[in-house]
Amino acid sequence: MIKRVFLLLLSITFTTALLAQDFQCQISINSQKIAGSNYERYRDLQQELYKFVHERKWCQYNLKMNERIECAIVITLESQAGDKLNATMMIQLQRPVYKTNYKTSLLNFQDKNVQFTYIDGEPLEYVENSNTNQLTSLIAFYLNFFLGVEFDTFAMNGGSPYFDKAQNIVNLCQNGVEPGWKPFESGQANRYWLMENLTNTSYSKFHEFYYQYHRLGLDVMSESPDAGRAEIMESLRLLQQVNQQRAGLYMMQIIVQTKAQEIIEIFKEGTAGEKTQVVAIMKQLDPANASRYDAITQSSGQR
Repeated sequence: MIKRVFLLLLSITFTTALLAQDFQCQISINSQKIAGSNYERYRDLQQELYKFVHERKWCQYNLKMNERIECAIVITLESQAGDKLNATMMIQLQRPVYKTNYKTSLLNFQDKNVQFTYIDGEPLEYVENSNTNQLTSLIAFYLNFFLGVEFDTFAMNGGSPYFDKAQNIVNLCQNGVEPGWKPFESGQANRYWLMENLTNTSYSKFHEFYYQYHRLGLDVMSESPDAGRAEIMESLRLLQQVNQQRAGLYMMQIIVQTKAQEIIEIFKEGTAGEKTQVVAIMKQLDPANASRYDAITQSSGQR
């Protein structure tokens, strides 16, 4: 009888752990810049962060194994003062494209204003609606950001609940001393402005872009490349409209940085008219790198 109860409890625990796994997230901490660094200390922290991400329930849906969110968070420690650490954080998110082996990047950028305190042996506590630990607040922010972007690519405004959660974390962190959460820091390249751009209804076309580009565009290209490419062109026009409202938005910079090479490769196979149009759009969105888009018209794709 005792053995049977033990096996039942073990089965329940195992099932709960499986259900909690919303992410396939690579977590790594690079401490090479910290002189005399205790590598074991940061290896332990890396393991604790991995458990923090993978043993909690973040998504309202029970995702199947092949539906889990594929992402990476790379923390590079830059300096240390006692238990206080300054770092940068590389943020990456991707998802598979329907009926292909291809995975498209949804986010690929660096957060340069990361600061947190880590004390050996201290548990990584996290309480929703409370900023109890800066490091867990940071990770929770990005996990909700990942979910928001991911679900936006599958349904119109599908990521709204997660963007709201990420915005709530920004609000909770406003009164802290750590950088990255306030409107007056780093120009407009921080977490505050990410959420401002994504929750401001004036820029709602960002959400339309994610849906049209991915679900109506990339996801149909294996069966109908011309139709998919046409949808992607229309999604870029949405970004163009946002840019005409206000140039230089941080979210626009991230999208262009993440998608530029993919857009180039897609439209190398476009018609002459498509190539001319997309080059004009991308040079408006990304004037600092305008010349890179000439590769589209110089290619020998469709005429």
